[in-house]
Amino acid sequence: MILQKSIPYNPLEEVPLPGIKPMNLADWLRPDEAFAAQVAYRAELLSNSRDKVLMMHPDAQIAAQELLELVLDHRYDGARDHVVLPDGTRVTLDWQQPLATLGQICQEDFCILERAEGSPEHVLTGAVLCFPASWTLAEKFMRPLVGVHDTVDSYDSKMASRVQRLFDGVQVGRPLWRFNALWYQSPELHAPRAEHDPRDQSHGEDAPYLRSEQQVILRLPKCRSVVFSIHTYMVHRDDVMAEWGQDVAAS
Repeated sequence: MILQKSIPYNPLEEVPLPGIKPMNLADWLRPDEAFAAQVAYRAELLSNSRDKVLMMHPDAQIAAQELLELVLDHRYDGARDHVVLPDGTRVTLDWQQPLATLGQICQEDFCILERAEGSPEHVLTGAVLCFPASWTLAEKFMRPLVGVHDTVDSYDSKMASRVQRLFDGVQVGRPLWRFNALWYQSPELHAPRAEHDPRDQSHGEDAPYLRSEQQVILRLPKCRSVVFSIHTYMVHRDDVMAEWGQDVAAS
């Protein structure tokens, strides 16, 4: 069981969809108290279930390498050979496997979305997705944004147009972010679900764990591809309500 004690934003706040806000780039990739445990779990998944949590089209290699470079500059003082994690673990950087390397040195999952010339939408061309929440990477890989979100009830044509404009308009050095929050019966972080599998109806507001994703959209400066990063928080109900319950009651 890997849990955080707190979330750095109010996950119970009701925000109109898509709930996008500007983010200071300095606030991207902030580790929390679950860093060591989450990264260790990610390394285990990459070792034992690599074909399920990592997929990349060959054409996305340049973007993935640029993303690794950006993360190293931002988080690891520009390292290019190896990094040392906060717990002392040494990770050798594999530039031929950039997404796998990212999966071992960050809490975040990373998705690369690229828009070919003449294409109406960005397409998911690569991802390291160790902590899916009720979706499966294999079913979304190489699909456009509409296809990625086709099981989301609120993702209608109007929402699709708004999201595509966000991906088209995000500027280098000016990331955007949003969050979601859902109550879960289980604290399991690796929780894939196939499109046609029934939803778990036991989840709901009386469930004991709140899962919240901080989702960030940013543009790579050189190749101009868009990155969607996901920092997953899993917090027990008691801790959520102790921190944010009073704010909800007051509103």
